[in-house]
Amino acid sequence: MDSAEDLRKRILNLVEQPGDFEEIAMRVFEYQFANNELYRSYCEALGFEGIGLSDIYEIPCLPIEFFKSHEVKTGSWNEEKTFLSSGTGGQIRAKHHLRDRSWYKKISTVCFEAVYGPMEQYNWISLLPNYLEQGQSSLVHMVSEFAEDSNEACSGIFGELDGDFFRTLDCAVQSDRKTILIGVSFALLDLAEKPDLILSEKIILMETGGMKGRREEMIRSDLHRVLKKGLGVDSIHSEYGMTELFSQAYSKYEGVFEPGPTMRVYTREVNDPFCREKTGVTGGVNVIDLANLDTCSFIMTMDLGRMVDERRFEIMGRLDGSEMRGCNLMYGDR
Repeated sequence: MDSAEDLRKRILNLVEQPGDFEEIAMRVFEYQFANNELYRSYCEALGFEGIGLSDIYEIPCLPIEFFKSHEVKTGSWNEEKTFLSSGTGGQIRAKHHLRDRSWYKKISTVCFEAVYGPMEQYNWISLLPNYLEQGQSSLVHMVSEFAEDSNEACSGIFGELDGDFFRTLDCAVQSDRKTILIGVSFALLDLAEKPDLILSEKIILMETGGMKGRREEMIRSDLHRVLKKGLGVDSIHSEYGMTELFSQAYSKYEGVFEPGPTMRVYTREVNDPFCREKTGVTGGVNVIDLANLDTCSFIMTMDLGRMVDERRFEIMGRLDGSEMRGCNLMYGDR
């Protein structure tokens, strides 16, 4: 069996050798089945003994709710940080323990650069009220790390549309870099309602979901239409991530997400969670996140989605009866 350190090296090497994903996922499953008592107990409760797999889609996925009710760890170790979901409306907040801060930064950088290219090309401006208020958000942590590696004078995280925000935005427009302006949906709608504000073509507007009860929920296409019209941009980018995942996926257009090299998304039938759904048909979203090596890499989310092809996917909403997550019906909770 591969050691954790060997697996870490192989996971990071997926940038150069993406074709190894399935073989590494099998090795990660063997490692977690042997060293994660919670996950093994769940598999055994399903009657699964950890042998006889023909492909990665037969690996049992742990329901995401376990991150609320249990400590999810593979092996015994002390965390450097714990991420908490936002817990909108007094819900129990999911916990995801991070063994190594540097690991999360490496993974999130790899996922971003796989879609957008070298990090040093960008400033980062983040509009994330509520996340800043509640604390311990994986999204705030990620964009803080990204901002530190950019031009700090033209980057920052903001909880409101104040003078500092607009001064930083102006600095970014004047700089020689492109700028990622990432924000929770309701805050970007507030920005779009500012009179006479048209964003420069150097600004990449990226939404990460989230009405937080402050605005009426909107389907993604309507949200993007309003933002395009209000801010004078041709396209809206999106980020898909959640507290329970260390990897991210990004969309450059029309809500079609491309996962990072350490992540694989597929869908399951709504009425049979152990049967893989066909491409193009809406189903429950399962995620294989190899970056979750120290917790659990095989996650059954409560999102609804459909596969566009073997890798790319769309998020359609939430399963009926699931809790309203902090980032609304469209995205995971950070």
